[in-house]
Amino acid sequence: MSTDPGWVPDEVDTTKASSARVYDYWLGGDHNFQADRDVARAAMAVDPNIRTATRAYRAFLIRAVRYLTAEAGIRQFLDIGSGIPSNQNVHQVAQEIAPGSHVVYVDNDEIAVAHSRFILSGNPDAAAIEADLREPEKILADPSAQLLLDFSQPVGLVLSAVLHFVPDDDQAAAVVATLRDALAPGSYLVIGHACMDGREKVIGSYQKVYNHRVSNQSKVRSRAEIERLCAGFTLLPPGLVWAPQWRPDSPGDVPADPENYWSLVGVARYDGDR
Repeated sequence: MSTDPGWVPDEVDTTKASSARVYDYWLGGDHNFQADRDVARAAMAVDPNIRTATRAYRAFLIRAVRYLTAEAGIRQFLDIGSGIPSNQNVHQVAQEIAPGSHVVYVDNDEIAVAHSRFILSGNPDAAAIEADLREPEKILADPSAQLLLDFSQPVGLVLSAVLHFVPDDDQAAAVVATLRDALAPGSYLVIGHACMDGREKVIGSYQKVYNHRVSNQSKVRSRAEIERLCAGFTLLPPGLVWAPQWRPDSPGDVPADPENYWSLVGVARYDGDR
């Protein structure tokens, strides 16, 4: 983009890469800037499969929200780390199946929030708030969250490719526990997290490239570490699996090398036992 579009806040420095906009580039979106594209391409030089993996993860998210809305009866979602809204985002999937479903998006990237508000204008059942995952109490207390979400009823909590931006393991676990404890029984967690198992060398190279150039430092975790983040929830079948393996629309959608698709994903139910 040669000039910043009107929805970009004046105080945002678009010459610095943002994790949300890098992710948008991998998804094929156009809400990114040269600094973001430079980082995205540098990461793709380390692993050319990263764009395909990102799109496979988005396809999982669509399937997960579709399941929660159509089969589990969830009518309200809290999506933290929502990033730049792209085609088939949570509110679109949920509200197509169940009109009137409430969705609150949360991100700490000002551009992501500004553009979310731009496309959600006129939608009374969805909102975007600027907040940081590492301060879950502020998210839960935000007026928009309080207005649209009834925490006495089940909620679909979406932590989509965001927990790896909380590098400290204890802090990440505490964040999930705080959010979990605010949920009513019958709520669900949608989780996706980059996993290093079996790919330590390429993941190490990726993290050096990414963390050197993006302010949001990340940590790719092992399967065991990701499973610990689901404490207090019960994973639904097929459990914690690579993104293409979670309830594919057809067997042919699962590639021969699902472990090369970066993210372990799952959907888990909260029954009130902590």
